[in-house]
Amino acid sequence: MSNSKGKVAVITGATGGIGFAVAQRLGKDGYTVVLNGIDNEAGAKRIKELSAEGITAEYYGFDVTKEDEVTANINKIGKKYGKIDVLVNNAGGLGGRSRFEEMTTEFYRFVMALNLDSVFFASRAAIPYLKKGDLPTIINYTSIAGWNAGGPGAGIYGTSKAGVHAITRALAKDLAEYGIRVNAVSPGTIDTPFHTEIKSTKPEVFASWKNNILLGRLGQPEEVASVISFLAGKDAAFLTAETIQIGGGQGLGI
Repeated sequence: MSNSKGKVAVITGATGGIGFAVAQRLGKDGYTVVLNGIDNEAGAKRIKELSAEGITAEYYGFDVTKEDEVTANINKIGKKYGKIDVLVNNAGGLGGRSRFEEMTTEFYRFVMALNLDSVFFASRAAIPYLKKGDLPTIINYTSIAGWNAGGPGAGIYGTSKAGVHAITRALAKDLAEYGIRVNAVSPGTIDTPFHTEIKSTKPEVFASWKNNILLGRLGQPEEVASVISFLAGKDAAFLTAETIQIGGGQGLGI
């Protein structure tokens, strides 16, 4: 895609899983990709891998839950390139499981910070640079848990992801006048390290998940990355405030 040359994409939480697949895909599309993470060793390794594929890539180590770190680093990136074209708020996670009765305030705040504060901090810092971008866009991640509130112990994860669904629409309304589009993807069960623990401890549960997916298999990180590539590009120029489910018909029953 020649129209992506000279364009800059920032991807948070991109040292593994879906985030790295997104970095690879946008890099192949011609973007300069800026990866964020908290594991600097993994970050350096990923940059080497991307460079070997002919992709221009950089790594910035910072914690997306820390306001000052996010603001300082997004400003550094924006000033270096003079603009940001795509912000992919990929960082997030379950953070563990806890039922409400035993839930500590610390755990509650951590999960909300990881999934919702991170989107707010990064988007707010990036807006001045997105205004200078070419077909600028923000892409967030929600989850089916944002609708069904998640499984046992994942209630606060679901709550945070419902917040991401709402902030996606709110940002889209707020930024439309600048031509900045804001959309979200909602990945279903994607075969990534996110599910490693359940895969090893309860393989029968992991295997049973396929039965709840119309297409009869788990998704691959590249299948999320291809939708993000579409949302970032000119073919999606009239798409904003949308959430795209990428789950193979998960939860619709068979």
